[in-house]
Amino acid sequence: MGQPPAEEAEQPGALAREFLAAMEPEPAPAPAPEEWLDILGNGLLRKKTLVPGPPGSSRPVKGQVVTVHLQTSLENGTRVQEEPELVFTLGDCDVIQALDLSVPLMDVGETAMVTADSKYCYGPQGSRSPYIPPHAALCLEVTLKTAVDGPDLEMLTGQERVALANRKRECGNAHYQRADFVLAANSYDLAIKAITSSAKVDMTFEEEAQLLQLKVKCLNNLAASQLKLDHYRAALRSCSLVLEHQPDNIKALFRKGKVLAQQGEYSEAIPILRAALKLEPSNKTIHAELSKLVKKHAAQRSTETALYRKMLGNPSRLPAKCPGKGAWSIPWKWLFGATAVALGGVALSVVIAARN
Repeated sequence: MGQPPAEEAEQPGALAREFLAAMEPEPAPAPAPEEWLDILGNGLLRKKTLVPGPPGSSRPVKGQVVTVHLQTSLENGTRVQEEPELVFTLGDCDVIQALDLSVPLMDVGETAMVTADSKYCYGPQGSRSPYIPPHAALCLEVTLKTAVDGPDLEMLTGQERVALANRKRECGNAHYQRADFVLAANSYDLAIKAITSSAKVDMTFEEEAQLLQLKVKCLNNLAASQLKLDHYRAALRSCSLVLEHQPDNIKALFRKGKVLAQQGEYSEAIPILRAALKLEPSNKTIHAELSKLVKKHAAQRSTETALYRKMLGNPSRLPAKCPGKGAWSIPWKWLFGATAVALGGVALSVVIAARN
């Protein structure tokens, strides 16, 4: 018999290779990209890991100082901000809520994408720097670089206290400009805490004076935030603390007058606003507020007079004008004198009866 064609001789080898290939395990499928984490469960704040942190890395906790590399973009991809080293205290509301809520869910060394509704960013006001339009949702690419424990306030030097308090005050100012008065009040409170906490480090007279000036600023700003929130008792306390240090502080006088007016204490508010106006006679805002309060006070007194008339059962006529002090002084003296004599006589009778 002749040899089979070359093609037929190669067929067993081809079949064997196919069989062996079928016996080899299939390569593992590529891992699916990590799903988005719905941080609050409402779909308005989501996080997705782009680059995981190294094995064994930890997550930061509230109160730690973190450093992140932040890239901020609008939903259409327009880059609006990049900060290679943004430093803030976690949980202190130093930054937008989107960062404060998402960074605790990251490992040190991790890079994540965060999408956030405007309510967790710059809200209806937007921002001037960086420029963020009103009601803008944002995409944040965040790399968590470091996380360290916060400073021990007792061990801060005078200048370190000033720097820390100023940072918190500036955060409060940013929140106030965005009309987020709750977060503003929180930041001013933290600034005051940094200033007034006990110290184990000596400070110079100049540093103490600088801290006092900063404390007055923060208290004034805190009072303004509390007024916006209708927290009148707290605002009154903040104003009073300012006036303890600076009795002629116009802002504190003006706000204290406004607080008292809001509480209906016109007779107390008017003298305080007059004192503020005396210090700054050209201030139109104080002029307007004082004029408004004087009118309200007059209306209040008119209402009270009408109520007294009704109580006396003579609503159609004003009560007769009280005589002057001199006209009343003699009759009242005689009345008191006669009463004293009568009481003395009774007491004497009791003593005599007791002796008998």
